[in-house]
Amino acid sequence: MEQLNLELIKIEVTFLDQLVLDVPKLSVHQFDRIGIVGKNGGGKSTLLKVMNGSLKPSKGHVHRLVDFGYFDQTMKPEEGEVDFELLGKLSVQQLDLEKLSGGEQTRLRLAQFLSTYHEGLLIDEPTTHLDADGKDFFIEELNYYYGALVLVSHDRYVLDQLVEKIWEVEDGQVTEYTGNFSDYIETKELEKRQQQEQHDNYVKEKNRLLQAAEDKKKKAERVTQANQQMTKKETKAKANKMFMTKSKDTSQKSVHRAAKAIEQRVDQLDVVEAPQEQVPIHFHQSPALQLHNKFPIMGDRMSLTKGGRTLLQEASFQFPLGETIAITGSNGTGKTSLLKHIMNEGKGIDLSPKVVFGLYEQLDYRFTKSETVHVYMQNRSDYNESKIRAVLHAMDFTGNDLKKDVQDLSGGETIRLILCELFLGRYNVLVLDEPTTFLDVHCIEALEKFLKSYHGTVLFVSHDKMFIERAADRVYVLEDQQLKLKKD
Repeated sequence: MEQLNLELIKIEVTFLDQLVLDVPKLSVHQFDRIGIVGKNGGGKSTLLKVMNGSLKPSKGHVHRLVDFGYFDQTMKPEEGEVDFELLGKLSVQQLDLEKLSGGEQTRLRLAQFLSTYHEGLLIDEPTTHLDADGKDFFIEELNYYYGALVLVSHDRYVLDQLVEKIWEVEDGQVTEYTGNFSDYIETKELEKRQQQEQHDNYVKEKNRLLQAAEDKKKKAERVTQANQQMTKKETKAKANKMFMTKSKDTSQKSVHRAAKAIEQRVDQLDVVEAPQEQVPIHFHQSPALQLHNKFPIMGDRMSLTKGGRTLLQEASFQFPLGETIAITGSNGTGKTSLLKHIMNEGKGIDLSPKVVFGLYEQLDYRFTKSETVHVYMQNRSDYNESKIRAVLHAMDFTGNDLKKDVQDLSGGETIRLILCELFLGRYNVLVLDEPTTFLDVHCIEALEKFLKSYHGTVLFVSHDKMFIERAADRVYVLEDQQLKLKKD
């Protein structure tokens, strides 16, 4: 058996008297490759911090038997030695910390982290600011890594390539599944089908017993009615009047007892709830917003420069009506600049006159007006109440979340609300710049369903391979100063 590297025993973590993590026992062995998944705020990062020792649990013990390295995307890089080949592979152009963007600082910190060998690695969201090449390099590095790996990530492609076991964190509980992320999804689907089957059997047996109890009650009523209809003369004519009366009473009571016993069996059945099914959501556009131009966005020999550097040279393209179009490419090739140029109808861009853009970009959003999540959406959408609630629910706004003041939302909640507002809002072309960056897997899958159900045109930039494969009708790559059609 492989050597034990780390063990959690009877761990409890509480915040403000609320239990947020409850782990009876978890183990990490020498060559384990574990992916931690779950909804944002569910306890993934908390679990990793407990394993690292940067967060002391309220109860329980953590036994670390080897040296573990810890990476957190929020940590700032420090002065020190770093593998320069790693810097190049992760697109870090310089080491002057003051001149680095947030994304570049994260990539520098990752390069520093990977430059030192540890017997175990605890890594929290390492690919947030990596492009496709950077992710492939990261995967290659860790494929050859000799030791235990525990990885928190919302990137399903990365999880599929690197892990052989999944820890699902939900409501503070950890459930272990064998296999990579795709295997985990298959297992969850199987569990869902089995639960539906068990629910159907439960309903069938419950109905059978209730019908049997009802039949017994009707039989008892017939006995009672027969007793009441017997005339006095008929009763006297019977040879053993007392015996017959008692016999009928006994028969009636026994039938009632049988009915009651069956009803008790119903109460004793193990209740199996039906698995939750999400109702498909469709976004229908009002006639006023509908476009009729076959290609509402076109580029004709368009050139684009930034800071004296040419990003696009004489590029031509046509984006079809009603399709979801992905624009891919390495960091720095000009994807975001192209989106802005299109929205501003810059030189070489031809837009349909009725285009109304809705934009999501990676900004630090600030709400200027105090209003609840529910009211915020009502004021910005023409959809009915049930549709608004369904979309908010799909993005994990449920119950009291709808009553939260938008000014008090966390960064992740704000992003989810902005995405809801775009799909429910008064737009016909959506422009999404890295929309999955701060979403958990559950919300990424909800976003994919939104895109499939949206009747308008969508342009998005992303480095998430699986999201692109599932969401995009067409995929363009920006390289060599041209916009090339990669998937049609």
